[in-house]
Amino acid sequence: MKILILSANGGIGNAIVGECLRRFPEATIIGTYRRSYCEVTHQNILWFRVNLSSEGEVEQLSKEVGNVDWIINCTGFLHGEHKGPEKNISSLSQEFFIENINRNTVPTLLLAKYFTKTLKQSSNPKVAVLSAKVGSIDDNQLGGWYSYRCAKAALNMLIKTISIEWHRVLPKATIVALHPGTTDTSLSKPFQANVPPEKLFSTEKVAFDLLNVIEATTAESSGEFYNYAGEKLPW
Repeated sequence: MKILILSANGGIGNAIVGECLRRFPEATIIGTYRRSYCEVTHQNILWFRVNLSSEGEVEQLSKEVGNVDWIINCTGFLHGEHKGPEKNISSLSQEFFIENINRNTVPTLLLAKYFTKTLKQSSNPKVAVLSAKVGSIDDNQLGGWYSYRCAKAALNMLIKTISIEWHRVLPKATIVALHPGTTDTSLSKPFQANVPPEKLFSTEKVAFDLLNVIEATTAESSGEFYNYAGEKLPW
């Protein structure tokens, strides 16, 4: 079994690497990082430095990695050093909006483009992508967070659309969007003040829960949006 984990040096990604090593001790784990090298070493882990928003780099990754069974995309971007989610439309920045699309949406698009062929060799191909409940159009009751919401909504539509094509050309495959819940990572750190303690999850718990969901999915699940408990979320 070969598992590709994107942004494996992040909080959730790193925890998923650890959980995969525990559950699948014979599996080969391929992890990617954008800038900061992950210090986790194991004989079953191979590391690649990749900018997942670069088509050329994702194409090269697909050539170097070859056939895979599972792809788990943990890439996520919510705020930068000087810019965070918008409280109102007047705070919108075109540059920040495009950065959200490039970092939250584009990677999955490129992964599907270049890994469809390699996934065909697997008997049980699965792709799981970390999305967010705030990307649900039906669930949006608060407004704000324009760039992040739009990028995740676009990601959700992308996953649904890929699933329709794969139903024809890759019928064994599963691709799903996953909402991990509010996780205690640097991504959510500025927004944790109003989160009840029981709703702020450790990365280890999230990794455990998400792997449970991924293992339970089948080709019939493809194109769906699930939370960490395996419950379907509205698009």
